[in-house]
Amino acid sequence: MKKIIFTAAIIFCFINMRCEPNDDALNDSDNLLIGHWAEPQYNDQNITLTRVNTLPEAGYGISFKTKNDFVERSSGWCGTPPLVFSDYQGKWELTEDVVAITQDHFPNNYAWRIVSLTENELTLTRELTEQEKDYRALMDLFDDALDLIEDIPCENSEDWTFTPYGAKACGGPQWFLAYPTTIDVEAFLEKIEVYTKAEDDYNRKWSVFSTCEVINAPTDVVCENGFPILKF
Repeated sequence: MKKIIFTAAIIFCFINMRCEPNDDALNDSDNLLIGHWAEPQYNDQNITLTRVNTLPEAGYGISFKTKNDFVERSSGWCGTPPLVFSDYQGKWELTEDVVAITQDHFPNNYAWRIVSLTENELTLTRELTEQEKDYRALMDLFDDALDLIEDIPCENSEDWTFTPYGAKACGGPQWFLAYPTTIDVEAFLEKIEVYTKAEDDYNRKWSVFSTCEVINAPTDVVCENGFPILKF
């Protein structure tokens, strides 16, 4: 009789999900996550999604599938109309309340922290991965260099020149940057060199891919409406 009562208590416990003193939807998040989520609502750093039967054809959505398959339906990073939505495949892994995502496109690795999770609603906040932290540090180096030439009008083309900057994963610079020779050129070029070396290290560390076409250097810098324009 005692065994019957104990078994019934266990079954009742799982049905009602109230056996733990702190009832938390994340206790069963590995099951509740599986499905399609769309109709995003943004609040500061949080995104709240609603469970749907299928992902919308022309709207953002994500799918957590069995065998840890993941799909993100997105218009990409640009977001310039007209928007074209595509499916990006990947994998997901849940550790406590953090969902780690691995995809073939940038950013290759990122994570969400689950703020709340119910049968019909999922609220997430971005959890910066090591790769994203490295990328932000990389952009800080680039901004540091740009601070030396920011808001300097291009009035005389003879006072301007250019330099390659950045490192493509396949080799060579990312592009070319115009700068005035009236600034502390040595300090500026040193910052560009630091950034370029850092981007090369970043590419190697995270196995970044890039196109391999050779970029031809510009031939001149001309001033147009106060802005330096590279001429090829």
